[in-house]
Amino acid sequence: MNARSPLSPERRAARLARLRSGPPPEVLVIGGGINGISTFRELALQGVRVALVEKDDYCSGASGALSRMIHGGLRYMETGEFALVRESLAERNRLLRNAPHYVSPLPTTVPLFDYASGLTSALQRLLRLTEKPARRGAVLVKVGLSLYDLFTGRASGLPRHSFKGRAATFRRWPHLNPEARCTGTYHDAQITYPERLGLELVQDAMAANPEAIALNHVALEAVGPDGTLTLADGVSGARLVLKPGLVVNAGGAWTDAANRAGLAPDAPRLIGGTKGSHLIVDNPVLYDELGDEMIYYENQEGRVCILFRYFDRVLIGSTDIRVDSAEGVACTPEEQAYILDSVRFIFPGIDIRPEEIVFSFAGVRPLPWSGEGSVGRISRNHFVHEIAPAGGRDYPVFCLIGGKWTTFRAFGELVADKVLARLGRPRLADTRALPIGGGRGFPAPGSLPRVVAELAAETGLPEPRLRALLSRYGMRAAAVARACAREGDAPLPGLPGYSAPELRHLVREEDVVRAADLLLRRTSIAITGRLTGPAAESVLSLMADTLGWSREETAREGEALRAGLAARHGVSLPPLAPLPAPADATTDLTN
Repeated sequence: MNARSPLSPERRAARLARLRSGPPPEVLVIGGGINGISTFRELALQGVRVALVEKDDYCSGASGALSRMIHGGLRYMETGEFALVRESLAERNRLLRNAPHYVSPLPTTVPLFDYASGLTSALQRLLRLTEKPARRGAVLVKVGLSLYDLFTGRASGLPRHSFKGRAATFRRWPHLNPEARCTGTYHDAQITYPERLGLELVQDAMAANPEAIALNHVALEAVGPDGTLTLADGVSGARLVLKPGLVVNAGGAWTDAANRAGLAPDAPRLIGGTKGSHLIVDNPVLYDELGDEMIYYENQEGRVCILFRYFDRVLIGSTDIRVDSAEGVACTPEEQAYILDSVRFIFPGIDIRPEEIVFSFAGVRPLPWSGEGSVGRISRNHFVHEIAPAGGRDYPVFCLIGGKWTTFRAFGELVADKVLARLGRPRLADTRALPIGGGRGFPAPGSLPRVVAELAAETGLPEPRLRALLSRYGMRAAAVARACAREGDAPLPGLPGYSAPELRHLVREEDVVRAADLLLRRTSIAITGRLTGPAAESVLSLMADTLGWSREETAREGEALRAGLAARHGVSLPPLAPLPAPADATTDLTN
């Protein structure tokens, strides 16, 4: 295969034209969440002619609403899912090595309020004799952390767990609930830019295989009686019709909806989603209290919650509520109150004011349909449900069910192996040790100053600016830095941490179609609460100029951005000032 550079992706119009007029894909993946993307990458690396379409943006559903943790799932041991914990820890360790630009160790502390409680109820939950959560004591947590260390293995390089008594606990955590008796600390990992990691997987796949095509904002519109699929481009409105050799339904919470739309209308219900909501808060006292550790704690009812620094804010989560539809999910006022009550329980002396909530987000976990009364008992494992050819559809549909963000690579590998067996194709490449995107060649902390100095000498940009770019883009920061140096790296009005050349580079090179793509998923601007009215106007003006939007298109995009932020993220922007038409509207990079 002739590799394409991931830094010079084929333009969207060319990919659409190839999908329309070229040979039909051997495999069509419907759904651009992290598991669909992983499947796409796995198949592309095996030389398969594969296409991926996503009706919105890559990782814009549940895959962009995770808790920003890469973890083994300590609590899954209570339900006996030891194999899942082992696999999750192995994949966590691989991500620490393969994506070090975004995934880093996260010390995690568990406050404990007694020593012996929870043993009987834990055994009952393991044996499925009860669904009621109960407080876990130090002995039970000690057993769990010892198993966690055993499953992690020494090759991870992470420290083993430890415990602090009451005195040491309150020296470290002065604001902790005074009823705490001790704390246990272990290590997992966090991810700064999950949506960017998904994008890099897409770009790596297309760079490795010229016959791999991925397109965001392209939706499945209809399925013909002969199994042909009609796809609609959300940018131009154009339709294209194709008939793949096989379909992978990676719709996540929308899997059943895609089946009912004609892919497999007689398929049983497969997904029983639960909603998880999170808050991002700007509270300096809580931020300082946490330091570099996460608090993994039980609220009053025994539900596990989390608190840790995310950029210069604090992330708090989450809820676990059954939902029937994934459309328009958001953190409700009741969930917000529930989450804040949990913080008051664990840190009773720290008050979070409503105006300190700068962002909220929610996603629907695509868990397998289950009649379990307790949502916490539904397995987080993953599997493939194959639907045989039927009627005029002469190809199978492989539906992806369940899965954790952490195990996306293993899930994609599983799906790809099933697809390869159906196609009679061999596996050519292994992704277990394959670096991802900007993680390729990313320096160890001790070597980072040398890389920064070399980039500074090449581009003339100041070292603090280059360190910021490396934290955002890994080794792909070099291309961003060169663009900034070439075009003049002045701060963008309303966004002093970003420049116009930096954002223009993302728009040109990273499949940015909508303002939300750039502000919510290619950058951390929105999630950290930095998207003010003036900042939004600056970005919309830049995008209009880069993408050739008319004044009317720009206004519509601005209103769509405002409406989406208000409805889904609790962010209210003032009405945006009318923007001038772009000076040069001759270049449209999306069509």
